[in-house]
Amino acid sequence: MTRTVALSAIVLAAAAFLLEQLEYRFVLKTLPAEGYIALVAIGFAALGVYAGRRLAGPAPTGAFARNDAAIRELRISTREIEILEKVAAGGSNKEIARDLAVSPHTVKTHVSNLYQKLEVRRRTEAVDKARRLGMIA
Repeated sequence: MTRTVALSAIVLAAAAFLLEQLEYRFVLKTLPAEGYIALVAIGFAALGVYAGRRLAGPAPTGAFARNDAAIRELRISTREIEILEKVAAGGSNKEIARDLAVSPHTVKTHVSNLYQKLEVRRRTEAVDKARRLGMIA
């Protein structure tokens, strides 16, 4: 992170020095203000793309490898994993029940069991923890 900030500072300093060398006052009189705004916007957009790619790292490759050890350790059933995946996809209890051909009460029971096993209180926390543990993609 420090390296990225230092590199950005050096690039900005070089740009400022370059403008000074080009006698920016002369250029200022010949170009309209919109031209400068566009140049600054392009510069910051390029800097944002560079920083975003640099900080985000490479895109993940390969298939998802489920952490079966964590699933066995927490004693999560196959059906609970199915429901957890559908919860992660944003499905409501009624939608999940319809997709899996079970009652909404059954889904609610499975979700409640997942909360206990994962030691969480909310759906978002359950999904986050399951992803951190590698149980769902």
